[in-house]
Amino acid sequence: MSVYVAHRLFAAHDRALAADLADRLAAKVGPDRVFLPFCDTDEEDLVAEVKGRRLFELDRERLGRLDAMVAILHGPSLDDGVCMEIGYAAASGVPVIVVTTDFQTYSLTEAGPRLEFPDPLLQAVATRIVRVTKLGPPTLPSTPPQSRFPGFQTRNVTQTHTALDAAVDALLDLPDRGPRLVGAPPVIGAPVYVEASPYTAWGRDHLAKACVDAGHTVVVPQRFTASDPVAGALADLTAVCSAARLLADVSGAETPPGAALLIGAAAASGVRIAAFQPRPTFTHARGREPNWRNLMIQYAADAHLDNGDAVLSWLAA
Repeated sequence: MSVYVAHRLFAAHDRALAADLADRLAAKVGPDRVFLPFCDTDEEDLVAEVKGRRLFELDRERLGRLDAMVAILHGPSLDDGVCMEIGYAAASGVPVIVVTTDFQTYSLTEAGPRLEFPDPLLQAVATRIVRVTKLGPPTLPSTPPQSRFPGFQTRNVTQTHTALDAAVDALLDLPDRGPRLVGAPPVIGAPVYVEASPYTAWGRDHLAKACVDAGHTVVVPQRFTASDPVAGALADLTAVCSAARLLADVSGAETPPGAALLIGAAAASGVRIAAFQPRPTFTHARGREPNWRNLMIQYAADAHLDNGDAVLSWLAA
């Protein structure tokens, strides 16, 4: 079994958490069968002409030959690189276990169905969700009384360990690999799937209008308006995998999680991808070229569009 650990990797505590999970997995399936990004791509010391692209290629190569993925997702702001990798795995028929210790639930309306994640796509594609929302049990008070903070830290560590152990157990109990969601090769007239920014008011999607005005058939998300958001999310995933193109608004501090997941699914399905972002924010990691988005998003996209004319040119190509 080849297992990919998908995790946020920009801070030491996130990498340490993922390494803990990888070590627990390695004890069960063998260290050579576990892939841990950053660690196994030797990110700090890797030398390449275009380092970000090379890192993307290494990760995508591993994503193409997986048996399972375990993804760590934190809180309401979900890492766009992890979401892209989940979408790639899901479209390839790879089972995905999502681990979270978030104690909140989410809904698209005040009284709507409760969801494990802010975007129903994550819940829709996950084979299993391992969710441990409560702190570990309190420790006995010390005598004489000491600082209260080590005890609180212990309760959080216990909660984390419980979640990671449950993820390992879920991995060992996974069903067989599922079918690929990739549709037939796009034909002339196949639709353009347009993923608008969740920060844009509904009914004012300029990207969908531009596609329609250019003579294209357009498919837009169903999950945000469906009475069953998870069923709508699965319909969105299927539509993207069989579309001719995906045009996704990736604006925001990070690519919105649903857009990132759909970009991963489209990349696995051979669908042409354009990322629309009128005001990019560049990141600068040591030894790496400036990136206008998470490198898993940036290099999965065939085109980066920043204005209406660029959108029309991409549609005409």
